[in-house]
Amino acid sequence: MQVRRATTDEAEQLFAVQRASSLAGLAHIYPPAQYPYPDDAVRERWRTFAGTILVAEHGAKILGVAGIEDDWLQGFYVLPEAWGTDVSHALHAAAIDEGVTKLWCLEDNHRARRFYEKRGWTPNGETRIVEYPPHPLDIGYSRSA
Repeated sequence: MQVRRATTDEAEQLFAVQRASSLAGLAHIYPPAQYPYPDDAVRERWRTFAGTILVAEHGAKILGVAGIEDDWLQGFYVLPEAWGTDVSHALHAAAIDEGVTKLWCLEDNHRARRFYEKRGWTPNGETRIVEYPPHPLDIGYSRSA
């Protein structure tokens, strides 16, 4: 497994990783029967992403993606079949090496919150409402550089 920089030319693969990860890990927040996945918006996100995109891959298969803009982790997704492996650890370490010190995490995404908190992230008191229905709460996290 390796971590490398990706390009927006790989947008469809990045979309597929985010979609699979989100559907598996966030169904309790965004029940698919009530809130269809925003395919078009997520595809466009990766097509036009202005920051750094890191991917963890094995062979030619992308297993995880991290979007970074300035010192913000703007997205962190790993395919469900790679959960519990070194993929998330390697991708997170590479994002830290890129200077990431801030992120948002859904309040009810307990798996992700545990992951970040085990790696030195702490809630910073900031919150925001997510743009997608049902408009859950995002919790701000910070980490010392």
